[in-house]
Amino acid sequence: MERRAFLTSGALIGAGILLDPWDRLLAQDVRGGAASGVVKTTNGPVRGVIVDRVSCFYGIPYGATTAGEGRFMAPRRPQAWTAVRDSVEYGPRSPQGPSGLIPEVAAEDRREPASEDCLRMNVFTPATGSGRRPVMVWLHGGGYSQASGSFIIYDGVNLARHHDVVIVTLNHRLNLFGHLYLADIGGEKYADSGNAGMLDLVQALVWVRDNIAAFGGDPGNVTIFGQSGGGGKVCTLMGMPAAKGLFHKAIAQSGSNVTGLSRAAATQTTQTVLERLKLQPAQIGDLHAMPTEQLLGAIRGLDFGPVVDGKNLPAGPFDPVASPLSAGVPLLCGSVEMEVAWTRGALIDDIDDATLHAQVMQDVRGISDAQVDRLIAAYRSGRPGISNVDVHLILASDNTMRRGVLTVAERKADAKQAPVYMYYFTWRSPVHDGKLKAYHTLDIPFVFDNVDLATAMTGGRQDRYLLQDRMSAAWTSFARTGNPNVKGLLPEWPAFDTTQRATMILNNECKVTNDPNGEERRLLRTITRCDPCD
Repeated sequence: MERRAFLTSGALIGAGILLDPWDRLLAQDVRGGAASGVVKTTNGPVRGVIVDRVSCFYGIPYGATTAGEGRFMAPRRPQAWTAVRDSVEYGPRSPQGPSGLIPEVAAEDRREPASEDCLRMNVFTPATGSGRRPVMVWLHGGGYSQASGSFIIYDGVNLARHHDVVIVTLNHRLNLFGHLYLADIGGEKYADSGNAGMLDLVQALVWVRDNIAAFGGDPGNVTIFGQSGGGGKVCTLMGMPAAKGLFHKAIAQSGSNVTGLSRAAATQTTQTVLERLKLQPAQIGDLHAMPTEQLLGAIRGLDFGPVVDGKNLPAGPFDPVASPLSAGVPLLCGSVEMEVAWTRGALIDDIDDATLHAQVMQDVRGISDAQVDRLIAAYRSGRPGISNVDVHLILASDNTMRRGVLTVAERKADAKQAPVYMYYFTWRSPVHDGKLKAYHTLDIPFVFDNVDLATAMTGGRQDRYLLQDRMSAAWTSFARTGNPNVKGLLPEWPAFDTTQRATMILNNECKVTNDPNGEERRLLRTITRCDPCD
């Protein structure tokens, strides 16, 4: 879009005229809109822009640059400013490698520039300076290595306006910049290196505590929520001493973190990085001066994540039990039916029996031919008429993302300190000839009230709207009260326990089912000797 056209669009939006959402969202800059009021923060005053009657503040710094000597260190406060800062443009994302997103989801990525000065947040509020609205802080997916909090589907305008909540999205350090564990090689100076990205999130929550009242939010009613890697970040914060008391409710969508990474495993990854960079352990100081591209070139194929370092993360957040640090925090969690269908190159066309057998043996490694046959028979019995490719997609999803989510729910419920609510999203998208079905990330636009901004993901059927209304209302009800029940929109949603295992099935018909597909779950756990699993 040309600059002049964009400025015109922004001015019309600021005047309250609703345009095609793409006019507003494809660009990263809304300087043409009507200005919001000025809000004083602990770092300095900021001014945002009015979008569809919501005050939006983009790219607010909550931490200083992490470049140079700041690499691998705990975040620092940003330098204060005195003049009003125009917060009208999304901030940079963390440096990262090429995106592996499928086209349907990649369409939602703004692809903002990357920089180590990436500790920025965005605030969407119905009104500044008044009210004590629930605050929902979104932690983006992409594992701990990719993406940002600025995707189009994370836009907080609709959720803020329709449900009277304050939405916060943010960027933080990822991959090597957020989780290169150097402490066992470099000593005390690097004590925070393995969890620097998580400490960024803690600092963001401190900023919310200290500033969100000025944006119309209630610092005493903060919900952290996230999907995929963001769900893992939610679980990790539940086990971090520094995060205790900074949030009051938690939502983990299609993501979990039960055990965290051990120091030994994290150190092995670090040794691989040093070898690729041709550095000796005594030369780790050189890492601070290396170009970001050189560092990113050394991490291909490596996994990064929160490290059980004994300091910032004293134990696995749900290993062997739910962390007592968040004992009183209610949890809403769940997964989608075909999580793995979104993987680039995933098997989504139908297959014959022999291919299914071989695929299940790959999906659940180390099992025998007889065990494969038992699993396939169980999935067919529980879902009459199921196709072969759907057996693979659902079974593989159950054995990966859903497995960890169930473990988190079980251990949280067993603590009997705060309620757990479980969901299972089974609505199937018509995009890609319907072959992706209920795929990983599909629930996000429904939660954010953004299905019209996500037609590449959801298609254009009318049935999207009722499910969007139900899910966005349930999520914001949970943020407001710790209970997702919404009269008139959903059937009564009981808390989850390990006996009844009540689960809300989210589809065109929403219903509560006790232990859905329990036979498959029990057989899978028995065969994999995993009860429960991380």
